[in-house]
Amino acid sequence: MRPLRFVALGDSLTEGVGDRTGGGWRGWAALLAPSLDAGPVRFTNLAVSGAQTRDVLERQLPAALELRPDLVSVLVGVNDTLRRTFDIRDVVARLDRVYAACTGQGAVLLTACLPDPGGMLGLPGALARPLARRQRAVNTVVHALSDRYGAVHLHACEGDWTTDRAMWSADRLHPGEPGHRQLALRFHALLAGHGLATGPAPSSEPDSPAPTRWASLWWLATAGTGWVARRCTDLLPQLLSLAVDDMRHHARGTGLRLDLRTSAAVSAALAACSAGEQRPDAA
Repeated sequence: MRPLRFVALGDSLTEGVGDRTGGGWRGWAALLAPSLDAGPVRFTNLAVSGAQTRDVLERQLPAALELRPDLVSVLVGVNDTLRRTFDIRDVVARLDRVYAACTGQGAVLLTACLPDPGGMLGLPGALARPLARRQRAVNTVVHALSDRYGAVHLHACEGDWTTDRAMWSADRLHPGEPGHRQLALRFHALLAGHGLATGPAPSSEPDSPAPTRWASLWWLATAGTGWVARRCTDLLPQLLSLAVDDMRHHARGTGLRLDLRTSAAVSAALAACSAGEQRPDAA
């Protein structure tokens, strides 16, 4: 009997950032893999830090399909929200193609909605709200498409783990080892509930001690500062403009209009995607 094949697609969350072991990153997907089957599991992690939906579609997906996996995880979208080029129509179209290609080969699809980065970073309200609005839009899309393609979906944007600092690394955007283990456990429970995971659940006990406060501060002062700087160069001017617009609407008591505008854009993007599927010349 051949091994169960699990391929993970996505960005730094799935690459394992925050869960360092043996000089590299491990992460929730690597922790989950041995628990998927009582027999051998062949695990391939194609996730890359900084990846957006375009990267998953154009670079990671072709490599994944060649492996003909039984299970494919697709966790991506946060980096799209952190770019000035963000367009929910593009996110819908790309994720739809990725999900369709994976399930079209007969693979089980594993997805999740994720916390918004502005809230995790503790940004001021006017800066955090536009990012939260974008992440809610991405999560709504992931919910809808996961339902369309019968994915096993985890509501990772919810629960006490999002506010428990012990679960998160120094950057506040990536889980630490306890957080990655929490994700692995929750995914395993979902898969086991669907009869898709037959191995014992991953351990919740960390292998390594939590990083000291000094180590966390050192990371923020070195690698963390570079990470934030690279993204702010691209996003900050637009984010400031979005923040000004947000403050103007809240001062007028019309803040709800921004949420309604985003909801309308999501609905239109999903409807256009569905219409494209139905057109004979859509390919």
